Amino acid sequence: MAFTFSAGSLVKARGREWVVLPESKPDLLVLRPLGGSDDDIAAVFPFEEVEEARFAPPEPFDLGDQRAAGLLRTALRVGFRSGAGPFRSLAGIAVEPRAYQLVPLLMALRQKTVRMLVSDDVGIGKTVEAGLIASELLAQGEATGLAVLCSPALAEQWQQELRSKFGIDAELVLSSTVSRLERGLDLGQSLFDRYPNVIVSTDFIKSPRHRDDFVRHCPDLVIVDEAHTCVAADDTSANAQNQLRYELLRRVAEDAERHLILVTATPHSGKESAFRNLLGLVKPELAEVNLESEAGRKLLAQHFVARKRADVRQYLTKEDGLADDSLAERTAFPSDRYFKDETYKLSPDYRTLLDDAITYAGERVEEAGSKGNREARIAWWSAIALLRSLVSSPRAAAQTLTTRSAAAIAASAEEADKLGAPLNSDAADSDAMEGMDVAPGAETDEAPPRSRLAELAERAKQLEGPEKDLKLKALIKHLKALLADGYNPIVFCRYIPTAKYLADQLENDPEKKKRGPLGAKTVVKAVTGELSPQQRIERIEALAAEAGQDPAARRVLIATDCLSEGVNLQHHFDAVLHYDLAWNPTRHDQREGRVDRYGQRRDEVRVITLYGDDNGIDGKVLEVLIKKHRQIKKDLGISVSVPDELSTGVTDAIVEWLLMRGREDQDALFSADAFRVNKEKLESDWNSAAERERASRSRFAQRSVHPEEVAREVASVRQALGGAGEIRTFVRESLGALNAVLRGSGEDFTAQVGGTPAGLRDALASTVGAEVIEKDREIPFRTDPAVARGEAALVRTDPVVGALASHILNAALDTLAEGARPARRCGVITTDAVSTRTTLLLVRYRFHLTLPSRNGERQLVAEDARLLAFEGAPRNAVWLPHERAAELLDAVASDNTDPHFGERTMTRILGQLPDVNGYLETYGDELAAELDAAHRRVRTASGEIVRGLSVTAQKPADILGAYVYLPASATVPAGESA
Repeated sequence: MAFTFSAGSLVKARGREWVVLPESKPDLLVLRPLGGSDDDIAAVFPFEEVEEARFAPPEPFDLGDQRAAGLLRTALRVGFRSGAGPFRSLAGIAVEPRAYQLVPLLMALRQKTVRMLVSDDVGIGKTVEAGLIASELLAQGEATGLAVLCSPALAEQWQQELRSKFGIDAELVLSSTVSRLERGLDLGQSLFDRYPNVIVSTDFIKSPRHRDDFVRHCPDLVIVDEAHTCVAADDTSANAQNQLRYELLRRVAEDAERHLILVTATPHSGKESAFRNLLGLVKPELAEVNLESEAGRKLLAQHFVARKRADVRQYLTKEDGLADDSLAERTAFPSDRYFKDETYKLSPDYRTLLDDAITYAGERVEEAGSKGNREARIAWWSAIALLRSLVSSPRAAAQTLTTRSAAAIAASAEEADKLGAPLNSDAADSDAMEGMDVAPGAETDEAPPRSRLAELAERAKQLEGPEKDLKLKALIKHLKALLADGYNPIVFCRYIPTAKYLADQLENDPEKKKRGPLGAKTVVKAVTGELSPQQRIERIEALAAEAGQDPAARRVLIATDCLSEGVNLQHHFDAVLHYDLAWNPTRHDQREGRVDRYGQRRDEVRVITLYGDDNGIDGKVLEVLIKKHRQIKKDLGISVSVPDELSTGVTDAIVEWLLMRGREDQDALFSADAFRVNKEKLESDWNSAAERERASRSRFAQRSVHPEEVAREVASVRQALGGAGEIRTFVRESLGALNAVLRGSGEDFTAQVGGTPAGLRDALASTVGAEVIEKDREIPFRTDPAVARGEAALVRTDPVVGALASHILNAALDTLAEGARPARRCGVITTDAVSTRTTLLLVRYRFHLTLPSRNGERQLVAEDARLLAFEGAPRNAVWLPHERAAELLDAVASDNTDPHFGERTMTRILGQLPDVNGYLETYGDELAAELDAAHRRVRTASGEIVRGLSVTAQKPADILGAYVYLPASATVPAGESA
């Protein structure tokens, strides 16, 4: 027997009620549970019993109090996973975007094929912005698959972000996973056909062997993270890896039908041709168009968004051109970084060792110079390795002195540079930090007998500890000051041996009964490139767990630059101490950006830079590079990269002077011709890059979407799904009614849920952890949606809020449920808020949407909940404005209502409600027309995108709740009905 149920119908099967989905066929029903999510979709065959279900009317005896209607409405709206508005995905994702993060999404939806360059500043939320576009394109059927190209170190983080925030499950395609994935393929099948959503290591897939298969079977939506590393300037000898990446992206972008989202905080590296190559990937015309012209800027504005924090810290205010601040959103970025440069001096023994090492290195460079270019370059990189490791720590120095130089195997000077540079310089656009934190070697085949190096290494080992290593002593002093002020710092080092050395010196070791210098309650752990990306995250989480919730406990993380990109650490740390100076200031900015970003609760992030006053290197690097970078960022509000070759020219001049003249003649360095020329060239080019960036930010500021347009969509979303204030009230009132213990009277609060119903505790255990529930620990609820693990955000998409809403809704619908039931479907309230009898209805509407896409029409069923109120009897109803209906939720009972009188009143009103069906249907049609207009408005730039779009309301609408408000002045004699 064939099914005859239309999409959107309510049916009863398998003991529960379902909504029929458009994918259904005569011989197969595809159903979603009423109030359930897409994860619960099921298929039903004709041999199963299915019958039409009518939504049961409220029971007049099941009366709630003044909170019942508001709690039921919010619980219902939190449960929506298929909102009817133009943003199909917002109801179903587990992140509540900031209003400014909707701008790239609005820009994308106006393009038939999405091509975007998202270049917002560090910490604003580019991953969320790219994820919003991806989830919306997938939800609308505009894309059928997704590939994220990123560094292998960030692949697992991307996987976690997509799964936890956007519900997108993606397979990792890395050198370590590809063999396992390929074993499950059919003959001749590509893994990119088998797995529609993938996260791919750019460095793995860029080789010609893998690239061709990827390009042939590439999904129709691609996100490229750190896209600036995938292009190079035309006028320089580009890094071979950059060339391979660029060739990969060029071929991916050649398909004009493929959606492409490029993500980078630094689109303009100071080289105009590199910027043009990046724009050419977005749209070929942008590589050549005159961006000084109005037409050129207008074309770019459709595809390019680049904002700094000051642009979005306060958004949708009157300053943005809005009539009032009713939708104003203030994002709590840290106000500024507090910089402090702290110096140290070498101990006599350390100074002697450094002088001897400089002498040795100088001799080697001079001797090698007479043998040829190859030998000279090998000696040069060995000298830099030796000096940098000695300045870093005794342990790094000892390892470098006993390790063979990577450049020693080079067959030519060019190969020596290729092998030596990555380990010894800090290029801003290096592939990744993977493998770059190992201590470089100093031994070469041409070196004299190893006894001299071994003797220097042995002397270095004897300098470990704060007595002879005064750099370590200074670190301990400054860490103690930070910890005393309540900060939890990250200490960044250049080399793995240095990080492990610091951890050994600072940590407590109960097994050896060793107490570190930072106190018994300070937990210290090191994270280096020796750990896999996932192990790094696990160690950081272990550090946070070990420190626990004790207010006196402190966390100190020792890390190399393997954590300086991509990994977000703002929830656990709020200060950065640069133990080793990077020779490119962009690296400092990357380190600081790990904690100075959205979600950081400290208004002031502290940054301490430790530098040697007398080691001959640090002071000059700090003065010429680091301080200049800070000043430019302070002036512009964003970071401007220094071209790598220019910073290298300055540091080379410093090292060369040091090898020739030693430490004692450093004052003359600034007047030396080679240094002066390099410094002037650096400042000139850097200032020019900063000026171009300033002009670029002004010319290319995001103007294609006006704040008024964003405000309109934000208001629509909040009306359909609820705002922050509604969620906060819902959580507090619901938990209070369910016997939770609440603490805190402000916007943030905590809750112990040990006294709540067992069903709710079980649901919460899977989100906050079983141990929290079993031990009845406090669950922190935060207004700021950027929460740490174990906390809950007061937003509808938070899983804790979702579990609470599901419990409240299920209890309200089940009149036989045991325990407290804060929300009810009926209520009779006597109040001063009305002057005549007023009835409030909570109505659920279902809509059929036909959404055209380039992959064909998509039939969808969506839900909406509305409050409607009328005065008087249903037959002669005087309908109130929608604002007045919403105000009734805040009405306070002024008198108790007799239960028997309330039940009789409710019975009479419910019996008369069929008289309002005509109005409910008309209002449903009006909502459908509004939704149709909203879909067309968002996609207004392309007529092809909206051709065939339609929205119709399913009839009849469901009355979920009915609440009668009686004026307090009215008296009803005994036995008289209302």
